[in-house]
Amino acid sequence: MVVLSPCAACKILRRRCVDKCVLAPYFPPTEPLKFAAVHRIFGAGNVIKFLQELPENQRADATSSLVYEANARIRDPIYGCTGSIFQLQNQVSELQAQLAVAKAEVHKMQAQHANLLALMCTETSQVRVEGREVPVLCQDHFPFSDLNPIPHYYKSSNISWDSSWTSSSF
Repeated sequence: MVVLSPCAACKILRRRCVDKCVLAPYFPPTEPLKFAAVHRIFGAGNVIKFLQELPENQRADATSSLVYEANARIRDPIYGCTGSIFQLQNQVSELQAQLAVAKAEVHKMQAQHANLLALMCTETSQVRVEGREVPVLCQDHFPFSDLNPIPHYYKSSNISWDSSWTSSSF
């Protein structure tokens, strides 16, 4: 003969747990605090009546909601879940404001970058090609990479940059 432990609800209510106990599937004996919170806020009779009126496929979700609301009411007796919702809405608003500031900073940096590139493109660079100084102006495509300011099409052994041209001239 197998002796089953009564559900948490029946254990707390100090009654015999019957085979068709409406609370047993949702308040297992290993989780007595769940039912204690729900019982404290809503009362056992109201919970039983509420669960009996629902179709079985909705009872698990309803029980989860009751447990959440009961715990929220215990933490915040005045606002309950609503207090958590307001807190999260405020947090979302603050994060949206921070995001707007970050986007503005990105746009500002992009504009500064574009201005710097435009300034660099208007500067004339001197390149020595086979002993002659040749001016190099930027075209539609900026030929400099971030790591090496020498245009890729001037990289050869017989070409040297004029030493007077440095990044400090910008």
